[in-house]
Amino acid sequence: MNAKPLVLNSVQLAFRNKLHKEVHNYRLALRNFSCTRIRRNTPQTSTESDTAEEKPLLKFRNKLLNGPNLKHFFKDEHLRDQENLPEDEVIPYLQDINRYTPNRKVYFDVYGCQMNVNDTEIIWAILKENKFERTPNLVDADVILIITCAIRDSAEEKIWGRLNYLKGIKKSRLKDRPSLKIGLLGCMAERLKEKVLEKDGTVDVVAGPDSYRDLPRLLALTENNQRSVNVLLSLDETYADITPVRLNEDSVSAFVSIMRGCDNMCTYCIVPFTRGRERSRLVSSILREVEHLSEQGVKEVTLLGQNVNSYRDVSESDSRMDNVTSLAKGFKTVYKAKKGGLRFADLLQRVSGVNPEMRVRFTSPHPKDFPDEVIQMIQSHPNICKNLHMPAQSGNSAVLERMRRGYTREAYLELVKHIRRYIPQVALSSDFICGFCGETDEEFEDTITLMEEVQYNTAFLFPYSMREKTTAHRRFQDDVPPHVKQQRLERMIQVFRQTALRLNTAQIGKTHLVLIEGYSRRSKNFLQGRNDQNIKVILPSSEIVPFKDGSGAREVNVGDYVAVHVNDANSQILKAIPLYLTSLQDFYAEGYLRSAVKMQL
Repeated sequence: MNAKPLVLNSVQLAFRNKLHKEVHNYRLALRNFSCTRIRRNTPQTSTESDTAEEKPLLKFRNKLLNGPNLKHFFKDEHLRDQENLPEDEVIPYLQDINRYTPNRKVYFDVYGCQMNVNDTEIIWAILKENKFERTPNLVDADVILIITCAIRDSAEEKIWGRLNYLKGIKKSRLKDRPSLKIGLLGCMAERLKEKVLEKDGTVDVVAGPDSYRDLPRLLALTENNQRSVNVLLSLDETYADITPVRLNEDSVSAFVSIMRGCDNMCTYCIVPFTRGRERSRLVSSILREVEHLSEQGVKEVTLLGQNVNSYRDVSESDSRMDNVTSLAKGFKTVYKAKKGGLRFADLLQRVSGVNPEMRVRFTSPHPKDFPDEVIQMIQSHPNICKNLHMPAQSGNSAVLERMRRGYTREAYLELVKHIRRYIPQVALSSDFICGFCGETDEEFEDTITLMEEVQYNTAFLFPYSMREKTTAHRRFQDDVPPHVKQQRLERMIQVFRQTALRLNTAQIGKTHLVLIEGYSRRSKNFLQGRNDQNIKVILPSSEIVPFKDGSGAREVNVGDYVAVHVNDANSQILKAIPLYLTSLQDFYAEGYLRSAVKMQL
């Protein structure tokens, strides 16, 4: 069928012709204007007729040049500081953030894991550089930053309660003081950004774990009563070029972040969605930070990461590109084996060599990333602590499969036995979740028997809390009733405390090396510290203690290594009396010499 020709009436034809003429004239004027701009600095001779033709164009050109530009859309004070800058450095649409934030007092409210503590030190370094001041008093603060955790529902409930409390402080703020600004940072900020802004008008700034560099700008925007958000996740942000400013500069221990994010994708875990993919810091920047801490007198560093022992730095030119990820026997991953780069064993060796008198710990690892080279590195270096975190999560293979942990009960037990063959004095800790989707009574009993068989010195025990965005949220049902979860939690706690009491009581009469951290929280008549296995040890203060070599005696100070005799214990601590002051290397020298001889035989 042939289409009917389009018939236009006289009015439509006139309008179309007029439109075509206007478009033609506009294009002609634009072309002539462009040519005029090109010719404007070129000497030319022109006739009177040419001049007459160009008069309208020149008038049009001058009108454009003398009209408003981008600068007219900004307040003068935003541009005043840029008047003397070279033209290529002037960015008129960026405000000078330092004009809005000098000497403002910031208060940090930190929740969650050690990673959040380290993140807070990074945040403080950024804000301090931008002329903020830190205050320990919440009431004096101009800015309150809450560093949040989203791993469990209970952690988020604490934050909501805290925001409700801060809302009252914000409303009662005196009119003669700057308005109080509240920022929600970290994992919860990324996960619940819309809910935070819609549900609670208290929050002014929402910033995810990878946007801390942007905090000065985000806070500056709030000066005009705007609310600012940046929760973008990064594939490469590690804050490697920022030296954290420690919140407690008198502490003898410090945290050092070596990698961020996680690729394991366990079905219950929100971390890959709030912290992003795995990326590792350059080994050179890690070593610089550890050296800096050593110079400040720090005696213990803890290497941090969501999956710390999967560390892989591919930046160094001498790193072997044929170096394929080596897993513990019987373990698997959801991703392909990664090639190349300096691995965790290489990093441990370099960090432990910075200062032989500095203890080295690390958390939180995944059991799959304990190949023999890592185990041997821990065994052969006295300043790498013999305390390994081995998160099992469950003792049942079917539950572990639903969790996508990448191992079975049998593989986990074999790894534990393998580690104890190499490191007999090792102390193990673990994480356990009870009431995961579909967990039966029989499957839970396997967790109990695993705890009894392995015998953990420390355990972190939790009922399952379903998180949005996780695979479990999409695929499974949270079908274990809350009262059943609570009963199972109480059972796990009971079993763990019985085991911990038995293990700690077995240390009575033995000698341990303790790093003194400070006074006991309960009384200044006692000092507290931790042994190599990360168990808290309490000993009397104000006692004169001799040196091991007999060269003298003095009172014990914070940061001292003291050999102690354990004379009492409970499920949480050891009690001891000091024997002598020593160094880490001297205390372990004889024991490691005997071990070396035994291995040669």
